[in-house]
Amino acid sequence: MARVTIVEDDALMREELMDILQKEGYEVTAIADFHNVVAQIATLAPDLVLLDINLPEQSGFEICKSLKLKGIGPILMLTSRDKLQDEIHGLGLGADDYLTKPCHRDRLLARIQNLLKRFKRQPDLIDGGSFLLDPNTFTLFKGSESLLLSANEGKILLALVQHRPEIVSKSMLSQLLWGSDEYIDENALQVNLTRLRKTLWQLDLGNKIETIRGQGYRLKG
Repeated sequence: MARVTIVEDDALMREELMDILQKEGYEVTAIADFHNVVAQIATLAPDLVLLDINLPEQSGFEICKSLKLKGIGPILMLTSRDKLQDEIHGLGLGADDYLTKPCHRDRLLARIQNLLKRFKRQPDLIDGGSFLLDPNTFTLFKGSESLLLSANEGKILLALVQHRPEIVSKSMLSQLLWGSDEYIDENALQVNLTRLRKTLWQLDLGNKIETIRGQGYRLKG
C-alpha cells in the first residue's frame, strides 16, 4: 500500500488523520519535529505528502516549494486557511491539490486516491538534483513547471545527469548525437550545448552545465 507522510502540528488532528489513513491500509508516518522538515520527508520518500500551512519554524508554502524542487510529490495541502489567495498561492508553488479543514473523511480519501492514481501513471523520472528528467520523452520537470527538450538537447542532458558529477567527454557526446566518435565537429557540438543552455535558462537552470576545458562537460550539483 502507498506510503503517506503527514505534516501537521496539531497533535489531535495528526492522530485523527493517521487513524483514518491506517484504517484504509495506508502506511502512515507523521512528522512531529518541525526542524528541517524537507530533509525528513526526503528520507522517508513517501508516495504522498499531506501538508499543513501554519507550521512552526517554516510555513507549509516554503516546504511545498522545496519539496517540488526536489521532485517530491504529490502534495495535498490540508489547512484551515480557506482564503482563495492561499489556495491559489499553494497551487502556484506546486501543490497538487488543496483542501480546507474540517474536511469529510470520504472527500479526503477520494482526493488522496485520485492523486496516487495520477502520479502512478507517470514514468520513472531521473533525478538531476534540482530537476527531474523523463528519459523517454526528454521532458524536464522543475517544481510545477516543465519543458519538452529537443532530441539532441535531451540526449546531452540525459548523459550529463547519468554521469554526474563526472565529466562527460566530447567524444561520448559525439557518439550519442551522431553515432561516431572518430571525428568531432567542435562547432556542431558547441551549437547543441548553447541551445541546451538557452532552453535551460527558461527554468533558471542554464548555469548547471559546466565546461571543462579540453575534456568535456559536467552537471553541477
